[in-house]
Amino acid sequence: MRFLLIRDSYKNWGFPKGHLESNEPPADAARREVTEETGLNELVLHGPIKVIDWYFRFRGKTIHKYCHFFLFESRRGEPVPEEAEGITACVWHPFDEAQQVVSYDNARDVLQQAAEMQQALVQA
Repeated sequence: MRFLLIRDSYKNWGFPKGHLESNEPPADAARREVTEETGLNELVLHGPIKVIDWYFRFRGKTIHKYCHFFLFESRRGEPVPEEAEGITACVWHPFDEAQQVVSYDNARDVLQQAAEMQQALVQA
């Protein structure tokens, strides 16, 4: 099993993500963002992985952001980075390699949970 990581314009490796559009459910937004950033479609949703949150300062205000992650399966197609979205690379990695490559600890936690979900699906 391989996991798709993307490299952003800051040279950090993580997962496709983006913003919700008006009245858009998080799973629909996740599917749309994966397709926009990687060109992959026909994605099979296996369920939510987790929600991560963090704080940062912007123009003197504290901002609290949330990001919903979902496990999708892509059965075909090669990802193509969407440079207009700031994506500089899309690479499939085996789990151990992905754990080494991913740039953020919270994304590493998402990856770990995704791998556990995937193992449960294989065993089911």
